[in-house]
Amino acid sequence: MKYVSEGCPALVNLNVAHTDISNRTLRLLSRHFPNLQKLSLAYCRKFTEKGLPYLNSGKGCHKLTDLDLSGCTQISVQGFRDIASSCTGIKHLVINDMPTLTDSCIKVLVDKCKQLTSVIFIGSPHLSDTTFKYLTDCSLSKVRIEGNNRITDLTFKLMEKCSEYLSHICMTDCQRITDTCLQSIANLGKLQLVIMLRELNLNSCGQLSDLALSKIYWEYVWIFFRCRSLTYLNLRNCPQLSDCGIEFITQIPSLISIDISATAITDEALTSLSKHKKLKELTVSECEYITDFGIKEFCQSTPILEHLDTSFCVKLSGDILKIGASRCPRLTSLSIAACPKINDLAIKILSKKCHYLHILDISGCIFLTDKVIEYLLEGCKQLRVLKMRYCKRISKEADYRISSHVQHSEHSTEDPPFWFGYDYKGTIYHDRIKVLYTKKRKSSLEGSEDIENAFSN
Repeated sequence: MKYVSEGCPALVNLNVAHTDISNRTLRLLSRHFPNLQKLSLAYCRKFTEKGLPYLNSGKGCHKLTDLDLSGCTQISVQGFRDIASSCTGIKHLVINDMPTLTDSCIKVLVDKCKQLTSVIFIGSPHLSDTTFKYLTDCSLSKVRIEGNNRITDLTFKLMEKCSEYLSHICMTDCQRITDTCLQSIANLGKLQLVIMLRELNLNSCGQLSDLALSKIYWEYVWIFFRCRSLTYLNLRNCPQLSDCGIEFITQIPSLISIDISATAITDEALTSLSKHKKLKELTVSECEYITDFGIKEFCQSTPILEHLDTSFCVKLSGDILKIGASRCPRLTSLSIAACPKINDLAIKILSKKCHYLHILDISGCIFLTDKVIEYLLEGCKQLRVLKMRYCKRISKEADYRISSHVQHSEHSTEDPPFWFGYDYKGTIYHDRIKVLYTKKRKSSLEGSEDIENAFSN
């Protein structure tokens, strides 16, 4: 760092994440980098709190706008106070993997850093709604929190006071968030905030249900009528979400990407989504009730589709690619992993129609053979990433042939793991159990009949 400080006095962006820098480096930062704007100290655990006051002692670090302190668990409330004193112009703050981060730490930061516009707290389980109470004085445009069970619907109510430019909300794996949170977002419309909302991520918020999407309040306070700019919606792993809620998502005019994986939707939901006609990305992984009919209905009405993920939908067959390939020629990314009924003919049709395909995942498609490689080499000239794990009938020689034509390839001939939901023959496990039970029952009945016949004789 000494050589860097001597040779690069005009440095603007410095990333020393995952290094063994000490307090001496912090002293160098304050003395020799007056123009420094972006600094990442992520996972640097050798410096101590005694070095943080150095940031305020020299002419450097006073222009910082971006700061990443992820994994720096040695910083306490006093340490954050020292940072706030020297870096008052911070706009973008990232603090991930920090189990020691508390509401008090955020309070001392916000007291002096009033220009914050973006905050990311991933893996900070001890933050609560109180943190957002402190952040209400800032002009937030982006909020992202993951893996927190103390954040509740109150946070969304506090957001009404946060910003006039709120555009991204990501609350992933926050189990205490309920339907009320979306009502609070809808109420942001009174302040004209929700009109700016572009991204909403509520992944793994298990208490969200159809009520959050479909309830219409009098005076037309309905979230999706107000979200005119919403383009990305993630409701993945919300098991209470079903077809009824999806019907109202079609009312979002600017939506181009939706993830409703691991929900209870059926073909009816896909039929509803087909009315939107503007979707470019659809992810419905792990939706066990989806069949070929639903995918066909959706693809027939969505010619501009670019990304499709139907992985782990074990009921799907190769028929989905017959319609999907012909109706959606713009596909660039496709995942049909863990769809055991896909065959060579389906890939042949895909390669003839989808010439812009860049990413393809066929892992676990156990009936595919080396012919698939020939079809892809002939028709998908722009293919860059190919995943073929658990494809027993595709040989290593075929994998070697295509590996020189793509940037990244994965291949294995192992049997599908248990969590794929089916065996190497394509027998779905719950169906297999029924078959075994029937055979066992039949054999026991035949055995009892033999015993009765023996006694009668």
